[in-house]
Amino acid sequence: MRAAVILLAAALAGSTPALPDLALDDSGLPVIGQAPDFVLRAQDGTQVTLAQFRGKAVALNFIFASCSSTCPILTAKMATVQDGIGDDFGSRVIFVSITVDPEHDSPDVLRHYAETFGANLAGWKFLTGSPNAIQAIERRYGVFVARAPSGDVDHTNLISVIDPHGMMRVQYLGVRFDPDELRRDLLSLTGKS
Repeated sequence: MRAAVILLAAALAGSTPALPDLALDDSGLPVIGQAPDFVLRAQDGTQVTLAQFRGKAVALNFIFASCSSTCPILTAKMATVQDGIGDDFGSRVIFVSITVDPEHDSPDVLRHYAETFGANLAGWKFLTGSPNAIQAIERRYGVFVARAPSGDVDHTNLISVIDPHGMMRVQYLGVRFDPDELRRDLLSLTGKS
């Protein structure tokens, strides 16, 4: 299953996946390529870049606060993973959730969304930015987004796992991923399993 997602991610990015022997560590995870950087605003109004998380494993996904279908399921599952990481959450593992609806998801809206799901904001950033900045990030991560005239937003549910060197290692597609597998992948990138 993971191999199919890696190949899909590579196809979306327009490149071929790196061979497993190019791995930067002993995690056993392949290297897809450099994770695209960004500059966005967090739920507390601070500026956040992906580069500032070098040295930590990152799980990055896309959500929007008014979603009533898959985003709540995805965020709740990620909160379960957060709880399973324990003391390494925030210090060695970071979560980043980027809105696909920046017109409505202000930092305050995202803070309330985070609190609703019990997100530990010491290690989980909920990000927004200008519509142009968000659209550029969506494209660079291979996330499809369609905005209906009614205001509904349909988007790819994708979690990108990024290693401490800023390399994308694996992507989980959909909400049916195994939270324990995601937790193990993230901890393997920190030298723990």
